[in-house]
Amino acid sequence: MAGDTKKLQPIIIKKVKKAGHGHHGGAWKIAYADFVTAMMAFFLLMWLLGSTTEGDKKGIADYFNSPLKVAMFGGSGAGDSSSVIKGGGIDLSRTTGQVKSGEIEAKKRTFNLQALKEQQAAAERERMKMLKSKVEEVLANNPALAPFTDQIKLDFTSEGLRIQIVDEQKNPMFDSGSSLVKPYMRDILRAIGGVLGEVPNKLTIEGHTDSQPFSGGDRGYSNWELSSDRANASRREMTAGGLPDDKIVRVLGLAASLPYDKDDPLAPVNRRISIIVMNRDAEDRFRQGAVAEGANGTREANPPSSSEHGSR
Repeated sequence: MAGDTKKLQPIIIKKVKKAGHGHHGGAWKIAYADFVTAMMAFFLLMWLLGSTTEGDKKGIADYFNSPLKVAMFGGSGAGDSSSVIKGGGIDLSRTTGQVKSGEIEAKKRTFNLQALKEQQAAAERERMKMLKSKVEEVLANNPALAPFTDQIKLDFTSEGLRIQIVDEQKNPMFDSGSSLVKPYMRDILRAIGGVLGEVPNKLTIEGHTDSQPFSGGDRGYSNWELSSDRANASRREMTAGGLPDDKIVRVLGLAASLPYDKDDPLAPVNRRISIIVMNRDAEDRFRQGAVAEGANGTREANPPSSSEHGSR
């Protein structure tokens, strides 16, 4: 009976069911994306620091130390931009400082304008050289003026081409103490006036004397009046030779204030007429001076005559 009970005992089979792996989610992807972004930002920062000048680095450091001060008062770290809030230069690869908005375009315009002015100045110098050669040619080809070519001096000054007709003891341009033009001087002035009438430049005419005083002293007729009268007489002869009167912007009497021969104030060459063919810069300075005088309502008068100036 006991054996039968043992045989009838049920067999129990245990089966273990293996569950699948649970879902971990996508949080690791977000962490990885943040890591890649941080690395990109790090390498970008390193590149920017490597291409920034030491001065700008100091400016950036100053900004983080005292941002309000840099933002209000500017500096290389502020970028010098035209924004309401300073900062953010547009060219961090510059070797000195940062670039203000529009600065590159402004520099290009300045460079182009400067190049244009240099081209104009070079072309004007060539025209002046050609004019000098033409004046010399006209005087050399005139038999009546050939004996007086040594009295005609041509050179270049900061104002342009200067033509000086100097006096000689044996060939005076004017009678002593007079503004009456000698015949040969009249021919020279008219020949020069005809040549200069063909150029667009403005002219200045200056009269000079030696330092021999007049007997009348500062209360009478002096070298100031004489040099002015001789300059005006020369102007009239040049206009008679074909020079338009509107080309002359100044007629000056300088007496003995600018001697040709500084070592000998009484030398005949100090008595001369200077004709200056003004270049563009000289004309601009003249116009600016005229505008300033008009705005101020004043004009500088000729220096007063003196007993120390006078004569031929």
